[in-house]
Amino acid sequence: MLEFIYDWMENISVYLVILIAVIQMIPKNTYEKYIRFFAGLVLILLLSKPILGIFGVSDYDMKYQMENAMQEIEEIMSEGERFGE
Repeated sequence: MLEFIYDWMENISVYLVILIAVIQMIPKNTYEKYIRFFAGLVLILLLSKPILGIFGVSDYDMKYQMENAMQEIEEIMSEGERFGE
């Protein structure tokens, strides 16, 4: 039980460190609001992992949702680059 909590907290910590690094590397502020929005969605998934585990949602389902969120971020960024933002 304690190992699960430790792993859960470690995942959240690593995610936040990577998120801060990505936000610092963004060239323009126009993308920052989109990245923060989707990053917040992913953070909600990470925080709710113990609760979702009780209801039978597997790690595979969560991984699939996170991959979809990252694809949406990439699509939004590529659309912004096409329009010269």
